[in-house]
Amino acid sequence: MAGTSTHTVTNQPPPLAGYDLFTADRALVAAVERHTGPDVLDEVREELSVLGRAAGSAQVQEWGVRANENPPRLRTHDRYGHRIDEVDFDPAWHRLLGKGVGAGLTAAWTRPAGHVRRAAGFLVWTQVEAGNCCPLSMTHAAVPALRADPELAAQWVPRLTSTVYDRELRPAERKPGALFGMAMTEKQGGSDVRANTTEARPLAEAGTYTLTGHKWFCSAPMSDGFLVLAQAPGGLTCFLVPRVLADGTRNVFLLQRLKDKLGNRSNASAEVEFDGTWARRVGEEGRGVRTIIDMVAATRLDCALGSAGLMRQAVAQAVHHCAHREAFGAALIDQPLMRNVLADLALESEAATTLALRLAAAHDDGSEQERAFLRLAVPAAKYWITKRCTPVAVEAAECLGGNGYVEESGLPRLVRESPLNSVWEGAGNVQALDVLRALQREPGALDACLTEIGRAHGADHRLDRAVKDLFTELADLDRIEARARRLVERLALVLQGSLLVRHAPPEVADAFCASRLGGDHGASFGTLPAGLDLTAIVERARPVP
Repeated sequence: MAGTSTHTVTNQPPPLAGYDLFTADRALVAAVERHTGPDVLDEVREELSVLGRAAGSAQVQEWGVRANENPPRLRTHDRYGHRIDEVDFDPAWHRLLGKGVGAGLTAAWTRPAGHVRRAAGFLVWTQVEAGNCCPLSMTHAAVPALRADPELAAQWVPRLTSTVYDRELRPAERKPGALFGMAMTEKQGGSDVRANTTEARPLAEAGTYTLTGHKWFCSAPMSDGFLVLAQAPGGLTCFLVPRVLADGTRNVFLLQRLKDKLGNRSNASAEVEFDGTWARRVGEEGRGVRTIIDMVAATRLDCALGSAGLMRQAVAQAVHHCAHREAFGAALIDQPLMRNVLADLALESEAATTLALRLAAAHDDGSEQERAFLRLAVPAAKYWITKRCTPVAVEAAECLGGNGYVEESGLPRLVRESPLNSVWEGAGNVQALDVLRALQREPGALDACLTEIGRAHGADHRLDRAVKDLFTELADLDRIEARARRLVERLALVLQGSLLVRHAPPEVADAFCASRLGGDHGASFGTLPAGLDLTAIVERARPVP
């Protein structure tokens, strides 16, 4: 047929599919091996490789596309006019969520090396479709809060840590597995949850209440239970709100609308009204924030992990494209300026992964020293890693040229998703102020962080100088609020530098310290200084199917 030769496709990369997302991520594999005991390492590697192969398969990637392209729909009433307050999801959503639960992404609390293996899996699974990671994260994070009440923990924790996904709405005691959501923020307060006005009235049965109020954000509204903050007679208190009551009737859980979000479109975020809604108190009256503090820490770590996963996928797509695309007579990956851009992106991705897995390992350790380390390092890491995600995603999309601006490439979905984790679980200022509170009230937290950083003392002069600059920032905490972001950024960078100097290949550590700590870097990606081994950095980041 005349003209068919014009449709011959050349100089296009093959799809990045049919590979193991875990084993192809050298930085992630190294972190898992570093933080996992030899007695379970083979088991953990095999488990993560199984998940990695699933995540890298064309079928599962298609599920992610379908879940994103067919967002959830709210059904407030059935055909007869009965109030049902349900959300319909595309079948791909349920397949993804079932895979995530089955892979143990809510089971960190019950397995050896549970947090490291779960963190690595979460980072891998985020790369398929980040929306389904929201209920996985909240279910995982609800466990420490529920343990404030041994009776509730005995009832719920085995189901939350189950590897069985049961999507049906029925009483929790009749289900082999359950998911959790949360509803903390309100219109007038946002992150200032102490401004909440939802009212909790005690019932005759000890520990039970009815709730009346409006929640501005309720994540994963089809979950089996929710942690909710409300004002009880004794002050702000944490409550468990089951979706279905023990007798099989629906709790009063009035979904007003679903949020129309920038990204994260496969996941439902709702506004919900409580109007005589039955709830069970978790912890003591007036200690709601204290009860949920460990949950908040766990979800903040997941924000860092999720952003690290998004960055990894963006970098993998960019490197893969440039390895197969030619321009001006050579593969893009071999051209010096593009190699500089790719290496710069790869450094950001590896630093994020390395720090996030270190925090997961601290959870597994559980010692007083490591808990103190987490108190300061988690908000600092959450602040910095999530802030870096958007510029990485945008630059990676640009590496594909016009193709990166087209939906089919997958990069626009990553770009839309990239600001999310910086906003959820407390935006940047909330994290920065939390770091200040920890510095002022918990001196052991700073000691623990400085001990961690000090393990690399003398290994790199640029790191040592950056640590001295950090000490200068820390010298005056009286009027530091306006400088809080600067301080937190430096703390996160020094933590990353310390880890990379000790554990990353020399070319990665050298480039990171020169650019991020030594100041030899421009305002955009692709401005690494001369004299670095950029080829080795890019090759390390290359996802070889």
